[in-house]
Amino acid sequence: MTPLTITTRSAGTGPVLEVTGDLDHATAPELRKAVDGLTVAAGQLLVLDLARLDFCDSSGISALLSARSLAIGQGAGMALASVPTNTARILRIVGLDQVFTIHDDVTAATASTTLRVITPGAR
Repeated sequence: MTPLTITTRSAGTGPVLEVTGDLDHATAPELRKAVDGLTVAAGQLLVLDLARLDFCDSSGISALLSARSLAIGQGAGMALASVPTNTARILRIVGLDQVFTIHDDVTAATASTTLRVITPGAR
């Protein structure tokens, strides 16, 4: 088990959270707390960098969905970057690859000039 570490930095498009370690039942509340503490302005993009994510279970997926809901609720967008193969597979199986905007890396995510902002209740 790898401890969860969340590092926050700013990019021109908005906040970037680098999530490292295991995102599971025990650690998902840490991600929720980190995201709850963010202010994401309308029109900005919240990016979760998962390049160093070692493991993600259903509680972790739920925390990712909560982060998306928070961003959308603030009129912002959200994207996942550098999603590990095993997590990407889970997202595909359950259809969440159609819900999340997914980029190959943070550079691609933060270079996006058009933000896809979804109103609450819409898909």
